[in-house]
Amino acid sequence: MDTNLTSRVALITGAGVGIGRSAALALARAGAVIGLHYHTSKTSAEQTARDIHDLGGKAILLPGDLTLEADTHRVVDTLIQETGRLDILFNNAGSPIHMTPIESCSLEHWHRVFDVNVTSAFLVTRRAIPHLRANKNGSIINNLSLSVQTGGSGGGGVYAAAKGALQVMTRTLAKELAPHVRVNAIMPGVIATQHHETFSTPAKMEAYKTQTPLARNGHADEVAEAVLFLASDASSFMTGAILDINGGRFMR
Repeated sequence: MDTNLTSRVALITGAGVGIGRSAALALARAGAVIGLHYHTSKTSAEQTARDIHDLGGKAILLPGDLTLEADTHRVVDTLIQETGRLDILFNNAGSPIHMTPIESCSLEHWHRVFDVNVTSAFLVTRRAIPHLRANKNGSIINNLSLSVQTGGSGGGGVYAAAKGALQVMTRTLAKELAPHVRVNAIMPGVIATQHHETFSTPAKMEAYKTQTPLARNGHADEVAEAVLFLASDASSFMTGAILDINGGRFMR
């Protein structure tokens, strides 16, 4: 299976922690130059960059608020100025912000969740498309959530709706950008990351294990391997696909 990414450049949003960090390290090990975007996780992003350099790779730190059009332009344009190309885009950045039932959700919160999870991916992708298309072998990977299938839990419905919109955008882009850019998505289940430290209680994390056929929660490194697969030529005949990484909690 050819997962060699030597001479390719990848932009990973939200690359300082969790799945983004693990994906950055996995793609760097495969030979890619990594554009490490971060917004609030500066210290973690800087550590990820150091870890990539220790592997013998190259990482470029790219701060910015991706809900702002000017920031997305600067992030993409800076990476192009530094490397001259862009081959892979992993739209990983996202968050529920906080949990609330839709009945009591303010319009401000609704817009904020969609901005962070959908508008940001739209803005970065739109700016990146000409560069991804130029090499005639581009790959976009969007990070979804199992909440798209479950409807979210504990006030996560707004987040689920936003991720559902990103799923539709994945398939739309797969049609619009073929044949020179492939567009796929991952749909992680319960992964032991900072996300769940913030939004899930320890009791809920234990309960998730009992609901999962493989009897455990996942790890960010396991998700990163799926990102590497979709970024590489190993998935050269895949576009518009959704990869489930959930230990069997949801089966299509």
